[in-house]
Amino acid sequence: KTAIGTHQVEEVFMTAASPGVIANFLPNEYYPSEETYLYALAEAMKHEYQAIVQAGFLLQIDCPDLAMTRVTQFADLSVDEFKDVVALHIDVLNSALEGLSPERMRLHLCWGNYEGPHHHDVPLKEIIHLVLKARPEGISFEGANPRHAHEWKVWRDVRLPDDKVIIPGVLDSTTNFVEHPELVAERIVRYAEVVGRERVIASTDCGFGTSAWGRKVDGKIAWAKPQSLVEGARLASRELW
Repeated sequence: KTAIGTHQVEEVFMTAASPGVIANFLPNEYYPSEETYLYALAEAMKHEYQAIVQAGFLLQIDCPDLAMTRVTQFADLSVDEFKDVVALHIDVLNSALEGLSPERMRLHLCWGNYEGPHHHDVPLKEIIHLVLKARPEGISFEGANPRHAHEWKVWRDVRLPDDKVIIPGVLDSTTNFVEHPELVAERIVRYAEVVGRERVIASTDCGFGTSAWGRKVDGKIAWAKPQSLVEGARLASRELW
């Protein structure tokens, strides 16, 4: 609240780590099973989730565990086996979010916010049906980087539930290119034409400050890219009206 100060804003979201991603970076060394550990993390984190919502902010649950861990923590599993992991992580997360209003929450999934090959990433179409079972109303995902930009087509075959909105990335948060507003508009329109213009919130793939130990995108460029997003959203709105 102090950071917001006197700025006039429509709404503010605050991020918090999912139980699954915590388990990825802080492996279980005590609990008798991974599932027991995950539910213990959920019980611990639910207080932070509640505090964010009670403070008047939107809660964004950051869930790289739903996609990134396919090539890290669970690289030895088949895709079907990994989907079982995703299903468990969604169940655990939902238990931690019980009692919180879905419209006050958004879920962010990603394949790891780093500039790399990503050629072993699990396809969005393989996990999205499971992700849509999560309680948050907003589903945020990478949609601009070269490995996943084509996956807007997934929404042609996947029906977006009536109580959900999508928050696709239309800016790559790992490169110093500033996307042209017309490209941004093109990306927004693609999603809007499939799921409806009122159900798309344009965003960045991930945050620009993923790691405390380094920044891949220059600070000035990190401000210039969202400006291009604003201009692109205006263009898209004109085209969709």
